[in-house]
Amino acid sequence: MLKLFYWTTPNGHKPVLFLEETGLPYEVVPVNISKGEQFNPDFLKIAPNNRIPALVDLEPIGGKEPLSLFESGAILLYLAEKTGQFISGNIYQRAEVLQWLFWQMGGLGPMAGQNHHFVQYAPEKIPYAIKRYVDETNRLYGVLDRRLADREFVAGGDYSIADMAIYPWIVPYQSQQQDLNDFPHLKRWFETIKVRPATVRAYDLANRVNQNSTVSPESRSILFGQTSRRK
Repeated sequence: MLKLFYWTTPNGHKPVLFLEETGLPYEVVPVNISKGEQFNPDFLKIAPNNRIPALVDLEPIGGKEPLSLFESGAILLYLAEKTGQFISGNIYQRAEVLQWLFWQMGGLGPMAGQNHHFVQYAPEKIPYAIKRYVDETNRLYGVLDRRLADREFVAGGDYSIADMAIYPWIVPYQSQQQDLNDFPHLKRWFETIKVRPATVRAYDLANRVNQNSTVSPESRSILFGQTSRRK
């Protein structure tokens, strides 16, 4: 059994996509980040960076004690290696999957995240910051579009954890001020993943868990007012 500590963010969706594809049994433990539940001491034992998602594998292969992980990319890689699914055993194909997984973790996710912040959440609209991150998101969409020009999925070959990592960050393309019609190969890839039964189930779960995604002034303070001495 797997326990998934989850909220309905792009990073939160990633392991759900994997778990729904594989049918692994898992229990969802909602962590409402707008209410500050990510600072619960029990959660911090699993996720010291106070971010979701986190995972506890109660029956790790070759282990006697439960194994806990934080960081969505690490979780996807762990699950892929645990099951032998959605990552190739071929050294060349595996390298393709890993570099695009890290591209999302180090590039698309952080840049699109800053896009979300300055466009949607920042109390002061700063034109330079908005343009900086909208433009960088656009550049990264272009990288992805060119990559997909001659292959069905990001790493080439079959659907993989690289696709699962990237897809949730493309879902809010409209709020990122992007037009998928400008990226035809990316749009084709996006529409293909969107209708996969596991994807539909993953986003149905999100709708059940979080029925109110409004960010209030209080929740904005919780989400964006953190320092090393959290207030």
